[in-house]
Amino acid sequence: MDRIVDFFFETGILQQIQRSGIPFLGSGNQTIASHVFRTTVIGYILAKMKNINPYKVVLMCLFHDIEESRTGDLNYLQQKYVKSDDIKALNDVIKDLPGNDEIASLIKEFEEGKTLEAQLAKDADTIELLLFLKENLDNGNNQAANWIKHIRKRLITDIAKELAEEILVKNYFDWWYNIDTDWSKGSKRW
Repeated sequence: MDRIVDFFFETGILQQIQRSGIPFLGSGNQTIASHVFRTTVIGYILAKMKNINPYKVVLMCLFHDIEESRTGDLNYLQQKYVKSDDIKALNDVIKDLPGNDEIASLIKEFEEGKTLEAQLAKDADTIELLLFLKENLDNGNNQAANWIKHIRKRLITDIAKELAEEILVKNYFDWWYNIDTDWSKGSKRW
């Protein structure tokens, strides 16, 4: 139980670690945990859209950055100078946990990117970044457009490429502006 509780506390640090590329983008705020949450939701939906069992995709998305509790989130500039031993960090994070072999196997599959499940999980990771960038672009950060141009090239599956096109023609706030409600009234009595 001691090891499991330590792991739970360790995963909590991901709620505090900011994604390291954001200062280069110049706007926004995102922790590793919030990135992983939306990536996992996207992975589930992508798996359902492709009519495959979402179990592997969801677990790949859920654990794809778990080692960053120990390595941090190295952005592309930092990776040019710093080499992270992600496999060692992953193995240390999941050591002696129930399911550690399954997690290690799924992350290996994710990294290799050969299966449809792994490709969808990788696309979920990229789509999450695309959504984050589009939110920043819609809020006036024109630098986000430069990033969008490059990350779109990472998309693997046709379904993810199709979603990317839809993301780029919408405003991030359309979903709640389009809810049928009378903005002039409201339910609170101030």
